[in-house]
Amino acid sequence: MYNFPSRLLENAVNELAKLPGIGRKTALRMALHLLRTPPEEVEAFGASVVKMRQEVIYCSRCKNISDKELCDICANPKRDSSTVCVVEDIRDVMAIDNTGQYTGVYHVLGGIISPIEGIGPQDLNIGSLIERASSGEVKEIILALPTTIEGDTTNFYLFKKLNPMKITISMIARGVSIGDELEHTDEVTLGRSILNRTPYEGMK
Repeated sequence: MYNFPSRLLENAVNELAKLPGIGRKTALRMALHLLRTPPEEVEAFGASVVKMRQEVIYCSRCKNISDKELCDICANPKRDSSTVCVVEDIRDVMAIDNTGQYTGVYHVLGGIISPIEGIGPQDLNIGSLIERASSGEVKEIILALPTTIEGDTTNFYLFKKLNPMKITISMIARGVSIGDELEHTDEVTLGRSILNRTPYEGMK
């Protein structure tokens, strides 16, 4: 515990410490840095965070973060809208797109099925994925979910829902070091796993 010389400083530290991966010591260092920063820069920082929280929306088609009804990826006529890559969250979209190897579009589930955490299919953006797949415009769905039990469970659930539609269902190549999160994978490895995707055959 710290004996703060200012209640205002203590309040700022308490709020900063709520951020993921930020302990109280780091939060104090950040708060003291902000105190040394010119007021106009701190105001710009605070305003950008507030504006983001108030105005950022989710793409009506893929559920990616966007400033408009359709995100830049979905609205890009050069993207292959017949190929949809299904990911867990927005960070995966950024990781895959940064490889420059994928030219299709995405669908963000907003999580994966995890009974332990109380997350079921009804809590994810699965209904909208089924609607997209049944529209007749989608030819291939790529499953790019974490290589975990929860990821495999979600893959299998999606496969059962999508398989009757007679579209190609594939998954990113396994045997590569993608770990639990795609965002931590180097771009070359991740790009290769997309290009070398294989047909999904269900749980073995």
